[in-house]
Amino acid sequence: MPERNVAVLVGSLRKASYNRKMALALAKLAPETLKLDIVEIGALPLYNEDLETAEPPTPWTDFRAAVRAKDAVLFVTPEYNRSVPGGLKNAIDVGSRPYGLSVWSRKPCAVVSVSPGAIGGFGANHHLRQSLVFLNMPVMQQPEAYVGGAASLFDDAGQIATPATKDFVGNFMAAFATWVETNAKT
Repeated sequence: MPERNVAVLVGSLRKASYNRKMALALAKLAPETLKLDIVEIGALPLYNEDLETAEPPTPWTDFRAAVRAKDAVLFVTPEYNRSVPGGLKNAIDVGSRPYGLSVWSRKPCAVVSVSPGAIGGFGANHHLRQSLVFLNMPVMQQPEAYVGGAASLFDDAGQIATPATKDFVGNFMAAFATWVETNAKT
């Protein structure tokens, strides 16, 4: 399989968040055919169509170019009030505009939700999937990744401490590599 470049969007903006730790762990456990790069979303101005002029905000154009250059997208998100964080929703909105020029269309993707709670961000995971289907992104259906108990998941170095979770994440990334190769634009 050829190498595929994957944009990773981390829904939590906190520097040492469980989701950022998971995104870094996913990159380390990914097959060699996937090159994962975190595309930062924290500095994106809120989407406002009034700013969608001949010269939109530079953070928007930089973000759009970064995602457009990738073959696939991996969303790693916490759950806020049974949904996705506002920063992640804003990034999705910025990438979907201007109308007809979405950076998301036909990019294969997957969702990993990470939470200290027992249900592992199930609500956010499924709420995000609704938007991704609308954006014409082939979303990997199986395996699903709802990672709970995040407060005790990582060691002091930020690595996954639980062997079973590490195995699951490795298997998830292998499945994602196959999904990307099957669905990537040529």
